[in-house]
Amino acid sequence: MSTNAPLRMDIGKRRDIADIASELGAIFGKRADQAVDEDSFVADNFALLKSSGLVEAGVPVELGGGGANVDELAEMLRTLAYHCGSTALAFSMHTHQVAIPAWRWSHLKVMAVEPLLKRVAQERIILLSSGGSDWIGGSGKAEKVDGGYRISARKIFTSGSPAGDLLMTSAVLEAEGEPSTVLHFGVPMNSPNVKVLDNWRVLGMCGTGSNDVLIEGHIVPEAAVAVRRKAGEWHPLFHIIATIAFPLIYSVYLGVAESARDIAIAATKRKQPGQHAIQLAGRMDTELAAARLARDWMLASVRLNAPSATTINDVMMGRQLVARHAIATVELAMELAGGAGFFRATGLERRFRDIQAARYHPLQSGPQAQYAGSMALGLPVEGIY
Repeated sequence: MSTNAPLRMDIGKRRDIADIASELGAIFGKRADQAVDEDSFVADNFALLKSSGLVEAGVPVELGGGGANVDELAEMLRTLAYHCGSTALAFSMHTHQVAIPAWRWSHLKVMAVEPLLKRVAQERIILLSSGGSDWIGGSGKAEKVDGGYRISARKIFTSGSPAGDLLMTSAVLEAEGEPSTVLHFGVPMNSPNVKVLDNWRVLGMCGTGSNDVLIEGHIVPEAAVAVRRKAGEWHPLFHIIATIAFPLIYSVYLGVAESARDIAIAATKRKQPGQHAIQLAGRMDTELAAARLARDWMLASVRLNAPSATTINDVMMGRQLVARHAIATVELAMELAGGAGFFRATGLERRFRDIQAARYHPLQSGPQAQYAGSMALGLPVEGIY
């Protein structure tokens, strides 16, 4: 089996990225099962992702990429996650950072994103997301200097940080008597003013390399600021970001839940199941069906190609439901497998820990319920995040 096959086999023809993900997933799954130190970043897996063509999968064909749409990218990530949650989650952060400018190029004709997309296609650079730090409120400090801005920030949850080439991030500019402004820009990870802190020691998704990234005095030129927006309010750009990103990210958790289900079913079939086990299997599959339906609901919002407060509401309801039902699926898988599920060798223990991360992405349950309730009652949602 070759892991270096190009995504596009020849002009007008390309390999199905879910097939490539399945081939790589088998390798990643074996590595995850054999890992001695789960806290180690999945560096070898990212090297294979690069050589396989999946790094540029979401770049439009016209710009040198694979031309995969969001549905295809979601299936790619679900497939990878079935085998290794850490690899899939870290890669989902790169994937959505490619899918968003690709959507803007294709649907809004934003030509400014072309250089970035061409770099991804030609150089296979890895984009990092600082979404854990840079939600609607923004984080970090931007100080005006001649020709640009000096950035001081600590960006948490920067998944894939050991392999990253460009951090897509932001910082807050304060000016006396004016509202706080969030500036969006990219920061090269090889800048002498950027440092990856080796501090990712967590319950699950241990191999994502989601370390803090420290930015101390990096200068962003004025021309490199891609977007300026008011801090603490939803901006049209964030309607695009959230609508596209979260169906991709939560496809990972669906994949983890599906693999847990299959492990539990296989373990149960090796013995004579009683009525209680049969009922547990039925409850588990019902929860998984709900997670699948919720993920598909999220993807349907993307297909509308009209990001807005309404699509955010739909996507975030879907995000809550995927998390709720995926977590329930894995919990029932643990119960169905019985004592065998407690052993690391069975594989459920890792997936049980990995699925817990589904709780922590925006919008978490409180803000999501407030957003949905405000939409239902016709109240403002601009400041709910």
